[in-house]
Amino acid sequence: MNKFGERLDESTVRFERLLPGPIERVWQHITQSDKRAKWLAAGNTELVVGGLVEMNFHNASLSPLPDDEPPKKYCGLPEKMSFPGHVTRCDPPHLLAHTWEFEEHHSEVEYLLSEQDDKVLLVLTHRRLRDDDEVLSVSGGWHAHLEILDDILGGQTPRPYWRTHTALEAEYVSRLEKA
Repeated sequence: MNKFGERLDESTVRFERLLPGPIERVWQHITQSDKRAKWLAAGNTELVVGGLVEMNFHNASLSPLPDDEPPKKYCGLPEKMSFPGHVTRCDPPHLLAHTWEFEEHHSEVEYLLSEQDDKVLLVLTHRRLRDDDEVLSVSGGWHAHLEILDDILGGQTPRPYWRTHTALEAEYVSRLEKA
């Protein structure tokens, strides 16, 4: 399984991860604020269509490892960021899709979970991205966050977010130029 995201079209990227199960545990890490805060962003999720999804990011807090500063490209952003989303589809514990309402733009994220023996296949798709720069940023970001989720579910110390993101974004630049 390729760990790198796949660009499906100009505005869509998809990632696949085979994660330690069971499915209910992975679902909790996607939907429960205290668990999601460890790998992505805190915030409540109302698991009904139209329900509010709060995204409260603090990437620097995702790992206890030192030396994790944002690259220059992201230094203008606040250390903590929040924005809302709204549930567009929900079928626990297999599917959650919600809008990603950042900077007056509404893209959509879908988490699709399926059981694979004692593992869980997570297919994460982010749609309606604005341009190549957003595809690049989102690809590096999701890849880094998913690596941290895999660390947590596997009982490992989470890797530093920004250091991981910076290396991955450089790799995505190379991959997108070749595509």
